[in-house]
Amino acid sequence: MREPHQQIATPDDTAVRVALWRALHLQADAPPHVFEDEVGLKLVAPDAGWRSRPDMGPFTKPFRASILGRARFIEDLVAEKVADGVGQYVILGAGLDTFAQRRAELASGLRVFEVDQPGAQEWKRRRLVDLGFGIPSFLRFVPVDFEAGYGWWERLLEAGFDAGRPALVASTGVSMYLTKPAIMATLRQVATLPPSSTFVMSFLLPIEMADPEVRFGMERAAEGARASGTPFISFFTPTEVLALGREAGLRNIQHVSAAALGQQYFADRTDGLRPPNNSEELLVAST
Repeated sequence: MREPHQQIATPDDTAVRVALWRALHLQADAPPHVFEDEVGLKLVAPDAGWRSRPDMGPFTKPFRASILGRARFIEDLVAEKVADGVGQYVILGAGLDTFAQRRAELASGLRVFEVDQPGAQEWKRRRLVDLGFGIPSFLRFVPVDFEAGYGWWERLLEAGFDAGRPALVASTGVSMYLTKPAIMATLRQVATLPPSSTFVMSFLLPIEMADPEVRFGMERAAEGARASGTPFISFFTPTEVLALGREAGLRNIQHVSAAALGQQYFADRTDGLRPPNNSEELLVAST
């Protein structure tokens, strides 16, 4: 379903950067690879010199690792929940996520809902068709014009989401652009899902808490976000984000640190690829 007067738009810079960082991991980093995604590169179809872009430079390596670590963690969690019988997976702010294309054997046992802005989502739909991937029956696009005040929950239900069945809901790279009340509204909505549902959300720690060697990069990212009209709004300490989860009524609330992701997925690497400590981390909770 399209929004009224919907226009086709290209993905935002952040979504493109994430897709290219995933591809760069396969091209520039030695195996074993933490996360494998070449589909995003096909969607973006960048110029031949894309690896020379400033945001692909060496100083972004820790942030690339952060993106890889959170993606791997979430897809491992999806596999775990599917084995437990969960049949719905909601991706808030899906961007150029390619789970449905890369992991069709896993995704086909789910109903996958991608929630995103209408114009960019229509662009993605057309690219998937043009590239021959098509739109599988288990994938549902949920266009939501957040700027116009539309609510994602209502549109999710209209797309066939069953609020009476357990689900995994993931939101990564989104919370920093939202106000605290908007984040709390999402947490409270997820808390209404039936038992055995899971929520995972990434959040940014205050920049002054970041490791000194990556603080400059985070400050540049914040400046770039502000210049593009999508400033970082919300930062949380782990204590604060755990308190938000409890206030919303979620259970079994955990903070998964970047250090923990580094130990889980990057411990044996010798190339220095590792997420920076105290930067973007994860809240994981259940209902």
